[in-house]
Amino acid sequence: MGDRPRFHLAFPVDDLAAARRFYGEVLGCSEGRSADHWVDFDLFGHQIVAHLVEGATVNRASNPVDGDDVPVPHFGLLLTPPDWRALADRLVAADVEFVIEPHTRFAGEPGEQSTMFVLDPAGNALEFKAFADESMIFAR
Repeated sequence: MGDRPRFHLAFPVDDLAAARRFYGEVLGCSEGRSADHWVDFDLFGHQIVAHLVEGATVNRASNPVDGDDVPVPHFGLLLTPPDWRALADRLVAADVEFVIEPHTRFAGEPGEQSTMFVLDPAGNALEFKAFADESMIFAR
């Protein structure tokens, strides 16, 4: 990762075994430290931590974006196009249900991107996307 900062995100789950299966086996995140109530995962070099919270529920809304109802809140990654395609193929092979199927958003416009949304077993929404041109990530 070089000198780029890495993000750290802690989020609630209601079942650590299900989180281990989803993040470890489905997404392919290696597991770091853990305790009885939390597990660290390496999400493409970023530290995410699933914290067991009994009875945790996700309050979700959505916002329309280019014809999709995007779940809010959500978190995820900006991947390279080959990494995005490999992850999309991995999720399809694992029979993961998509909230928003893999597709291209803002086609032909600044910010054109491939995107997909999934839910983890606790209902946390994740978005994975790849920009056709990385110089357009913050384009107006």
